[in-house]
Amino acid sequence: MGKLQEEKKTQERNKMGISVNHLKFSYGKHPVLKGIEFQLQEGNLVCVLGKNGAGKSTLFRCMLGLLTGYQGEIRVEHENIKDLTQQQMAQKMAYIPQTHRAVYSFPVRDMILMGTTASLKNFENPGPHQREMVERAMEQVKITELADRMVNELSGGEQQLVLIARALAQQTKILVMDEPCSSLDYGNQIRLMQAMKKLAEEGYLVIQSTHNPEHAFLFANQTLALLEGKVAGLGTPQEVLTEELLERMYGIPLKLYEVGKENARVCIPKIV
Repeated sequence: MGKLQEEKKTQERNKMGISVNHLKFSYGKHPVLKGIEFQLQEGNLVCVLGKNGAGKSTLFRCMLGLLTGYQGEIRVEHENIKDLTQQQMAQKMAYIPQTHRAVYSFPVRDMILMGTTASLKNFENPGPHQREMVERAMEQVKITELADRMVNELSGGEQQLVLIARALAQQTKILVMDEPCSSLDYGNQIRLMQAMKKLAEEGYLVIQSTHNPEHAFLFANQTLALLEGKVAGLGTPQEVLTEELLERMYGIPLKLYEVGKENARVCIPKIV
């Protein structure tokens, strides 16, 4: 039994994904990340929760190679990101920003085609293979009917799906999203979270920050909770997001209620 357990642990370690070890980062004399450690594997939708200032955005910027003055180690698909070029990083991990209105607009198909540049050599133009990748990406998030629309004419939810399709066209298996639902209405939030869950089921590692615990309970299979620059919990939402931890994270008394047949939970503040 001991040998089988050790073999299983080795197999888990060998799975592709991202690992963060002893990560520390400070802005001047102000420490933000204080020894962050975790490992996330492909095939998971991971919701990262924590109040403003907990270190979510700083963690993402370190993971994406945008902040380099950190201590510790970040590995993507077993490679230290400090050893990777910008193009190599783009081939391994895609960043999807919060939806925004573009100053210059393009047709949806052309916007997604921009995501294929990570696979091209210098001065090489996209060819039939890249255009096929674009069509496949649009099919994955069900926006083929928007292909010829201008991006700045789309709703916020549709724009977010275009950005996701552009990331899929990069041919990476890791997607990092910073509060993708923050400016979306309720319906578009649900549609977006459903799309993220489906991508995780297809083998992608989707890492997204959110302030809504219910997004984690309803859609994620893993939750990473940050508190004061440290990992307060990593596991299933039901394991990690207890009433006690949520109260510590957000500073308000609340109650969790189970709903439905799949142990989904809703978070209700105790209003005095």
